[in-house]
Amino acid sequence: MSARSVITDTLTSAKRERFVSLRFLNTKAIVGLSIVGLFVVVAIFAPVIAPGNPSADSYLPNLSPGSAHWLGTTSFGQGVLRQVVWGARGSLLVSFLAGGITTFVAVAVGVTSGLLLGWTDRILSFLTNVFLVIPSLPLLIVLSSYLPSKGDLIIILVISMTSWAYSARTLRSQVLSLRERDFVLHAKLVGQPWWSIVFGEILPNMGSLVVSGLLYSMIGALLTVTSLDFLGVGNISAVSWGSMLYWAQNNGALLNGLWWWFVPPGVAITLFGGALALLNFSLDEITNPRLRQRKVKVRGR
Repeated sequence: MSARSVITDTLTSAKRERFVSLRFLNTKAIVGLSIVGLFVVVAIFAPVIAPGNPSADSYLPNLSPGSAHWLGTTSFGQGVLRQVVWGARGSLLVSFLAGGITTFVAVAVGVTSGLLLGWTDRILSFLTNVFLVIPSLPLLIVLSSYLPSKGDLIIILVISMTSWAYSARTLRSQVLSLRERDFVLHAKLVGQPWWSIVFGEILPNMGSLVVSGLLYSMIGALLTVTSLDFLGVGNISAVSWGSMLYWAQNNGALLNGLWWWFVPPGVAITLFGGALALLNFSLDEITNPRLRQRKVKVRGR
């Protein structure tokens, strides 16, 4: 076999792999990206989609969905559609920022612990183990109850500081494996600085793991802030999907048959969290060769 044929076969197989990856991307990832993008657009253009103050009691209370009010009104005379649209801002803000900060802390701790070893690794591993065994939701409830301020920034910081341990442990084990690979050892031998090794060799080879941790952290942050708001220990004065569920539960929406008060925010939370899960599943299928081969065999049959 000539060298040209070998190169042609290699390029053909590479193109086939890219095609398979794009095909997987078009199934789950595009659906997830479309849903997430829709919610982001709704959150950004909330004043255009549903103008007015979402907390204003300017309508008749307990109106069922109709042509005048597509999702009805609450017991306080507030439009449910307007609250769902404006609530996307607070919920998505906490999800994105808390997920991003959690991932940043996890990457910093995991990479530092796995790369330096020694006393640094022991101290960081001890802190990681402590935060792993502490139940996060009860700790969040206690901290949120005793904090003097319950704004979104405080909630974001509290969620971030209590949710990084699991991802940090996973990234540390990946760094311990990568630091013994040939390309990392070669980079050390040629005298590359540590920051060049981290950002040029280690992080690019575990990018899928970092993105997966980011998506997982965003889902966890969304469910956590919703739980805090529903229990009344979060920022219930602001309009969010969790605060809508809190006020609906406190005013007996379920007992009085006001399903349009609590169903729309619940559906919004489910759709956004499900879209992030779809992106996570799609990323796993794209980056996991075993799943790709299994899918190709099933489709071939």
